[in-house]
This record gives sequence, C-alpha cells and structure tokens, in this order.
Amino acid sequence: MTFATLGLIEPLLRALETLGYQTPTPVQAQAIPAVLGGRDLMAAAQTGTGKTAGFALPLLQSLTMEGPKVASNSVRALILVPTRELAEQVHESVRQYAEHLPLSTYAVYGGVSINPQMMKLRKGIDLLVATPGRLLDLYRQNAVKFGQLQTLVLDEADRMLDLGFSEELKDIYAALPKKRQTLLFSATFSDAIRLLAGQMLNDPLSIEVSPRNVAASTVKQWIVTVDKKRKPELFSHLLRKHRWKQVLVFAKTRNGVDALVERLQGQGVNADGIHGDKPQATRQRALDRFKAGEIQILVATDVAARGLDIEDLPLVVNFDLPIVAEDYVHRIGRTGRAGATGEAISLVCADEVNLLSAIEVLTRQTLKRHDEPDFIPDHRVPETDASGQVVKKPKKPKKPKTSGGGGKRNLGKWVDSGEVAEAPAVKPVRKVPAFNTGPRKRKP
Repeated sequence: MTFATLGLIEPLLRALETLGYQTPTPVQAQAIPAVLGGRDLMAAAQTGTGKTAGFALPLLQSLTMEGPKVASNSVRALILVPTRELAEQVHESVRQYAEHLPLSTYAVYGGVSINPQMMKLRKGIDLLVATPGRLLDLYRQNAVKFGQLQTLVLDEADRMLDLGFSEELKDIYAALPKKRQTLLFSATFSDAIRLLAGQMLNDPLSIEVSPRNVAASTVKQWIVTVDKKRKPELFSHLLRKHRWKQVLVFAKTRNGVDALVERLQGQGVNADGIHGDKPQATRQRALDRFKAGEIQILVATDVAARGLDIEDLPLVVNFDLPIVAEDYVHRIGRTGRAGATGEAISLVCADEVNLLSAIEVLTRQTLKRHDEPDFIPDHRVPETDASGQVVKKPKKPKKPKTSGGGGKRNLGKWVDSGEVAEAPAVKPVRKVPAFNTGPRKRKP
C-alpha cells in the first residue's frame, strides 16, 4: 500500500516524498480514507504511530477541494491539543504537509502575548491548531469565529481531560456549529473519553491500532546521570571516549540545538542541527549530508525529527529527555530498525526525574544506569523504576561543623528527594521590654 492508493492528491504526495514518507502506518491506512469519506472518527493511537498525518493529510485535502474562501476572523478546521509544545509540533507537521497547497495555517496557545495572534486571525485561517484555554480567550474577544467550521479534531483527548480541560471543551463545543465532522484521537478509550465521544461525535467509526509504547528489543538503552550544566561537557567526553562515528542527538529546544552544534563545531566536530526555525530546504540538506556520512553529529528537536528514516543508524542520544514520554519511544526508534541493533543513551539531570519515571512506566522497564567517574552529579538523580515509584536514597551523614573563618556559605536550594531540609530546633530568644532601672521601692 502507498499513500497514492489512499486517494491523496498530488501536492500532498509531493510533500510526503520530500519528507521521506513512503508507506502508510496502520492508523494512517485506516484513518485517511474514513476522513476523506466525511465520517466522524474515534481512534485509539499513541504518539509515534503517525496519527498526525492520519488526520492532517485528509483534512488538508478536504479544505483544498471543498468549501468557500475563509472569511475574516474565521476558521474552517480546528485541531485542539493539550499543550503549547504539542501545538507547535502538530502545526509544524501540518505546515510541512501543506507546503504546496493554497491554504493558511496557524497555531495559538497561552504563555505568549495574545495580540499578535489576534492580528493574525483577522485575515482568517483555513486550519488552526489551538490549546483550549487560549482559544476560548480569543473567542470571547471576538477574535475567532466558528461559522465556517467544517471539521474539529481533538488530539490526545485523554491528556486534555487529565490536565483539567473538560469545562473548556464543553464551552468550545457549545460555540461550534452542530453540523460538522469530528475526529477524536486518544491513547485509550476510558469512560471519560467515551462520554466525551457520545456528546461530540455522530455515529463514529472506531479505529484501534497497537500502540507503540514498547521499545524494540534490538535497541540497547541506558542512562548517564549528570548535573544539568555539565551535559555538554559529558557529551563531548562520551563522544571522544567511545569514538562515535554517527550520532543523532535530540535536544528539547531550538536554542539547545544551536548551542550544542556551536560547541561541537568549536571543538572541530562536524556537526549540524535541524529545528522548526530553519527552512525545509536547509533541514533537508543537513539530513542528506548526515545520511551520506558527511556530518558526524546531527542535533534535532522532536518537531524537526518527524519522518526521519535513516538506515543503519547505530546510536541515538537524548541530550534532553522529551516532555511527552511516548516521544522517547519515537526517538529511539530511529535506531535498531529492520532487525538491526542499535543503542540509545540518555543524559539525565535531577530535574528530569519525573520525565524519566514516566518513560520507565510507559516502556515497562527500568533503564540501566552507567556512571561516568568524573561526572557524578552533585544534585543526585533519585532511583526510579517501572512502577512509577521514586526509590528514596538514605540520608547523607551530616558533616561536623568546622570552627573559625569562612562565614556563611550558600549551598543553594537543592534538596535531595531522600532528605528533608529543616531549620535547627532553636528556641527564639524573648525580648524583655525596657523598664525603669531606678531603685525599687519597698512595700510598706
């Protein structure tokens, strides 16, 4: 099966070819024809199964082939997501798929100024990606209208409910036109999701694919704990120690990508980076050079790394752990493909312990730890396991106080999970009010 056999138009096929998409995933093969047919859809699919393309490709095709030109402050299709990071990620994928289409796309979310978003919406947007809270803010200020809405997508609906968006979803639902297509994607079909589907969907087609929440057995996984500020130094050390030849590195932010690439290039390492701020042609050129062996280290964000298919890639390094646990499986799946073996190493600092725990729960395994003698962290990373429990370490013995000199030392605000920061139990000194100190008069 190919994307062409699913009935996609030539501009979309051209974009997929540029991105390196060759064969539809199971969720794409089932969802694309259903969405093109106008059906409401209820699909169970984890992040990493290709679900974004499963709803975005047919949605973009329908917008291109049908409906009037978008009016001022209006939207024709709406994709709701739970977080800003996912909004950026989904919109970047949508933008790449729509590269050769006459459609406008945009993403709105909280945490940034609302005014530029209001200005952008004035001309109307064919496809809008949004978080529920910011969308309601825009709607209540008449910056966005839903009269032309054809399709609503709820992406990762389970996470939206977990994050407490149920009231916002009800308010948004009440503002939307009754006649529309609704697509609901969720990791699981919990009772809350089924109730939501009953309220929002009309005779939906149900799709359930095997979630890719277990890493391939061909990938050897381990972590190295380190203080956050020493991650770049540790990466350079491991690069020299193990003499890595070809490494795909994942960083959390665009600035993080640029900073690591600049550091490596300053050390004489042939490195390059790809992220959402770079033009598609620049990213494709970097990827082609990496595949050809001209670049030793390729640093990428999750957004830019979607659709990467690199044959015989030996190693993936998580310079930062992903915010969404499922993205860990997606990242390390770039190696150990087609029966080959691979290795995935994660550099983990203390403030990533909750992300680490979520990954271990999802993959149902406790990741092995390898310590580097010169990089033992001052801020220890608590032990975790696949049950989601943080294993507390014994308290460190208190050091005796040394007399003389030095004054007070600022030890920072770090408190190890196995320790409790307490002030010494010293009774406060009562202040005695001043009285007349003259001679006391004797009682008669």
